[in-house]
Amino acid sequence: MSRFDVIMTSPRLAEPAVAVLEAAGCTIHYMAPYPSAEAVAALTREVQAHAILTRQGPVTAAALDASARLSIVARHGVGVDDVDLEGARARGIMVARAPGSNTRAVAEHTLAMILAMAKDFRALGETIAAGNWRGGATKVRDIRGLRLGLLGFGAIARDVALLAQPFGMHIMALGRPGGATALPDGVAAAPDLPTLLRHSEVLSLHCPYAPQTHHIIDAAAMAQMSAGSWLVNTARGGLIDEAALHAALDSGHIAGAALDVFETEPPPADYALRTHPRVLATPHVSGVTDGSLVNMGLMAAECIAAHLTGQPVPAERIVVAGR
Repeated sequence: MSRFDVIMTSPRLAEPAVAVLEAAGCTIHYMAPYPSAEAVAALTREVQAHAILTRQGPVTAAALDASARLSIVARHGVGVDDVDLEGARARGIMVARAPGSNTRAVAEHTLAMILAMAKDFRALGETIAAGNWRGGATKVRDIRGLRLGLLGFGAIARDVALLAQPFGMHIMALGRPGGATALPDGVAAAPDLPTLLRHSEVLSLHCPYAPQTHHIIDAAAMAQMSAGSWLVNTARGGLIDEAALHAALDSGHIAGAALDVFETEPPPADYALRTHPRVLATPHVSGVTDGSLVNMGLMAAECIAAHLTGQPVPAERIVVAGR
């Protein structure tokens, strides 16, 4: 007999994570990809879940209220913007995450997107696929000397900087206000956002999504970037005003955008940025590698197993302490 019921807001979980939960006496209830908030709440209510391991579905107040036995929500990843943190705090429900679990994978994806835009891989690939060849004026961009701006300087941005340095990029970063993180050699500190925007021929976003960072890159911010610059987002879609980005791409002021995340995920089938010729898009997959999936799932499962069996949860993984 299982002792605990755990909702998994996606169809699969890495085997090492499954083993941890099953060893703790948990039954895992899987969901289809990207379930709605209503579906998460409904399944939580149906099984009277003790825990939610959330990867692709939002955990709202309705889900937090759906089971009297619910005592922990563990994020399959680092960001917790899809969890009602204040609601969890008010109800005494622990919220945990998996810090550092996909850092290198996201950094690698970020650098790959920068290189792909500089070398114009999408447009050139479409040219070849259409049976054509390059024109007399076709060229791609040198990486050496490219001015890279990093908005946010946590673990992922730090790895992006370390990966970019051997290419000879000129890197500037703007960390969290009041943050004490020291910048590595070769990374200049931006005193403020306007300075970073003016510096950046390619701006890469690495700050957490919160009310104060909602649409931090809006029309006014993009106007401060130099004409022909690029934008990369492997963080959270809500950091960018996507309507303003569309307009800046159409005007050519922003030459290209590489997006792994969108404000609505998945975006609607008719969403204009899906097919915009200046957009290189991937489906929120930058942190989805074999190694990262194991890391994220295992760290989240460890938090759930520890909490439900009365063991301590590692302090660095706790976002909301609960009761």
